[in-house]
Amino acid sequence: MGNNKSNRRAFLSKIAGISCLAAWPQLSISSPGNNIIAKKIPASGEVIPAIGMGTWISFNVGSNIQARNARTQVLDTFLKLGGGMVDSSPMYGSAEEVMGYALKRLGTPKPSLFAATKVWTPSAEQGKQQLEDSLKFWGVRRFDLYQIHNLLAWEKHLPILLQRKQAGTIRYVGVTTSHGRRHQELEHIIKTQPIDFVQLTYNMIDREAEQRLLPLAKEKAVAVIANRPFQGGDLFSRLADKRLPVWAKDIDCHNWAQFFLKFIVSHPAVTCAIPATSQVEHMIENMGALRGQLPDHKMRMQMLEYINTV
Repeated sequence: MGNNKSNRRAFLSKIAGISCLAAWPQLSISSPGNNIIAKKIPASGEVIPAIGMGTWISFNVGSNIQARNARTQVLDTFLKLGGGMVDSSPMYGSAEEVMGYALKRLGTPKPSLFAATKVWTPSAEQGKQQLEDSLKFWGVRRFDLYQIHNLLAWEKHLPILLQRKQAGTIRYVGVTTSHGRRHQELEHIIKTQPIDFVQLTYNMIDREAEQRLLPLAKEKAVAVIANRPFQGGDLFSRLADKRLPVWAKDIDCHNWAQFFLKFIVSHPAVTCAIPATSQVEHMIENMGALRGQLPDHKMRMQMLEYINTV
């Protein structure tokens, strides 16, 4: 996770209390039996937990058994605390293979798992092989979501993925970007293509998506996955010597990770945020954002004002 690991350790002693505040009324939020915050996938009405898990860097540990076992503990914690969506890609080195190792050790199938990965190649034929490889690495029967990574050759891959969705071997189809890149092309795809999900960068600092992409996704009934929710750890660095504001208790935030994540998933267009971590203690912090109250519009503005003035 780069600097994120060390930055977050500085926050373990920075705890705020909890209270309550009415959630944003226009959000499509469901609270299943274990009282987690879940949001609807517009294409189907299915609900999934609003906090997922990324695997970029964090699960790319090769054949190191000690590291693989540690990641298995991270995944186990994620699932036990109500997590669903796990996002990976062939681009992430050994991450998919390590994910399969972890799932096997935990005992598959995992009913709560929402398995999401990507195709990442300029070749349509190689894309087909990547899907087969990913199924084998993960050890799953099918993927809940299959995405085109960073829009690479999306014109070639999308028809194939839509055919596979029709055949039932993929449940949902999506496209991804990151770091605020290629937003104009992503906007075109949302407007013109029958996709179910988009993945893009959205956090308390990187908010360009609010201008056009998030409203458009909501209009077109496309689910949104927010990547880089901590801005690669920079948000923790920015607030390294700051305590949570006292009023964070009104949205049940115990730590900065929950503060950042609740801001993201309280946006009406966002379906799920996917922070990545290699540490169980950080996973526990992240998953705390699945419970309690979400900020309403007024509180979101207050959160932004605070971040922009410290």
